Amino acid sequence: MCNRRNRLPLIQAFFLSLGQIGDRPVLLVFAKSLAVTLLLFAAAGVGLWFALDAWTRAYAARLELGGGVIPVIATLVVIALSWWLLFRAVAVAVIGLFGDEVVAAVEARHYPAAHATARAVPFGRALAMGVGSAVRTIGINLLLLPIYLLLIVTGIGTPILFFAVNGWLLGRDLGDMVAARHMPARELSEWRRQTAARRFALGLTGTGLFVVPVLNLAAPVLGAAMATHVFHRGRR
Repeated sequence: MCNRRNRLPLIQAFFLSLGQIGDRPVLLVFAKSLAVTLLLFAAAGVGLWFALDAWTRAYAARLELGGGVIPVIATLVVIALSWWLLFRAVAVAVIGLFGDEVVAAVEARHYPAAHATARAVPFGRALAMGVGSAVRTIGINLLLLPIYLLLIVTGIGTPILFFAVNGWLLGRDLGDMVAARHMPARELSEWRRQTAARRFALGLTGTGLFVVPVLNLAAPVLGAAMATHVFHRGRR
């Protein structure tokens, strides 16, 4: 019974996080992480633009040879997924650098005992986690790209797989962001195994935030705050 009471629904975690986004420490992280994200996204977008231009030209050539409508659909799907994926990868990598400040602010307000014993994540470790997040996200999605395209014919297969994969990835990234303050790196793998379902639900919620216009700009900060609530309520 006690364990059930200590489970914080994700919807409640979301509204608690949303209510704290106006706090000065969280607002500062939101502003600087958004600025860095947009700059990096713009820079990376230039390279992606040329890659997609070559892709679309290749399919245009196929269409002239009677390739049919499937290449058009595939091209549109690849373009949409590529831009979304690039923004999500960059945004989560950047919040990995500043997320410790968000987590600390949430802990200070809601979990003062845990906050008092937490260890700030060193910049080197935060950088490694952020880069690792971006590499995993882009690499795994690129590996699955042929499957995404094959599932286009089902109508719903691609979005389901895409959300499942990226929910799993984001749940790991957000969970590690908080856990790194409270346990050594060698214990993370066991903690991930024990909290797989909870982190997956968190990751699916965060992935959903990334597809909502305007709200997607705040998704990394909201995700970090939500992960803090999920982490500490799950430990009770």
